[in-house]
Amino acid sequence: MAKVSVRYIVEDVDAAIDFYCRELGFHEVMHPAPAFAMLSHGDLRLVLSAPGGGPGGGAAMPDGTVPTPGGWNRFQIEVEDLESTVARLREHGTRFRNEIVTGVGGKQILVEDPSGNPIELFQPTLPEARL
Repeated sequence: MAKVSVRYIVEDVDAAIDFYCRELGFHEVMHPAPAFAMLSHGDLRLVLSAPGGGPGGGAAMPDGTVPTPGGWNRFQIEVEDLESTVARLREHGTRFRNEIVTGVGGKQILVEDPSGNPIELFQPTLPEARL
């Protein structure tokens, strides 16, 4: 059962489901409406909502502002081999915001889902940095 839930606003829920499940190993939990789906990846539940998609996470704010995808907040997925993961994703036309960066505890890169939401792929180089 998921322990953390993150909501992302996505332009196309079906395209997001395909990307997360096919490319990043998520599993579809439910997709009861065109503007909403719930996926899982280990202890993470990813809730996908289309902007303006009725009541719920995609609904307009009281001032009329409609949620939009993108931004810089992100969740992190730990991978065993960052270089091979990046190469596979590039072969499938996936967009990246940067190149692989080596930091204090590991290597990382920001990949974008089809709506431009960032996901950090992380390969720890120190045991303490592992999940």
